[in-house]
Amino acid sequence: MKKLSKILIIVCLIVLNPVIVNSAEILQIKSSNTILVGDQNRNLTIRLFCVDVNENDELEATNLLKSEFPRGSKVKIKPFGFKENVLLAKVFNIKSNKEMTELLVAKDLTCEYCPS
Repeated sequence: MKKLSKILIIVCLIVLNPVIVNSAEILQIKSSNTILVGDQNRNLTIRLFCVDVNENDELEATNLLKSEFPRGSKVKIKPFGFKENVLLAKVFNIKSNKEMTELLVAKDLTCEYCPS
């Protein structure tokens, strides 16, 4: 019986103890489709998946991303592959659950363009 109670206590401590999650954060938004994220020990350049912003809208799109995803924002990354040694991914803000591509499409700054 004592053994069972010890096991239950250990299981409760593991389940009920809050888990510290270290997520990636925005370090720099280089352009409307290229960002730099980092975690505690590495930096990663990410190109937004399925984004092609018109040159005329580049500055507005970059400023929009910078305002919605300020430096230090915690993000979740959904990778889709690599192209020219750069990760292709969708980037989600953890707090607001916004996604960068969807934000640009909603403001008519890009259309989702996925080349085959």
